[in-house]
Amino acid sequence: MRAGVIIAGGRSARFGDEDKAVADLAGTPMVRRVADRIGGVVDELVVNCRDDQAEAVAAAFADGAFDPTLALDETPDRGPMAGIATGLRAAEAEYAAVVACDMPFVSPDLIDYLFSRAAGRDAAVPKPDEWFQPTQAVYRTAAMADACERTLARGERKVVEAVLELDHVVVDRAEVERHAPLRTFKNLNTRAEFEAVAAEF
Repeated sequence: MRAGVIIAGGRSARFGDEDKAVADLAGTPMVRRVADRIGGVVDELVVNCRDDQAEAVAAAFADGAFDPTLALDETPDRGPMAGIATGLRAAEAEYAAVVACDMPFVSPDLIDYLFSRAAGRDAAVPKPDEWFQPTQAVYRTAAMADACERTLARGERKVVEAVLELDHVVVDRAEVERHAPLRTFKNLNTRAEFEAVAAEF
């Protein structure tokens, strides 16, 4: 069994007054775009969000094929690592793909491959350049949730600090490109970025 955990609890500061997670991207809320991409390679879907987003996030899935579990942040605004921990705790599967809600080009083939690479380890995390991509990675749910909580307790905010505590596999650029274009990691932060790619959907 595999889970997909979409992290959608951020404040979308660069997007203006609208919540980026549920903003319309060529007729479909962005969080739903991500779910549609990864849905074929997971058995359950969890969306992490704030309590004040829950109604809009649920509405984004009202007419779709998915009925996600909403994992609400007990304390909002603690950053993506807290959202990852909350989302993973809500998943039933041993392994989960964690994907940020602003990555609508996420490759299901890459996610499928990351599950296979993570097997028997705690994580498979892409590193296509000098930076890890921890919000498009596969984790052993309990191990990563525990690592996130320990890291937060130390006052760290960077997700990679939790990753480095795990028995993890690094998936480099060449390995990524055998399964997906690097555009899989493209994230959309502004209304202008939405408009620039809308014609592609």
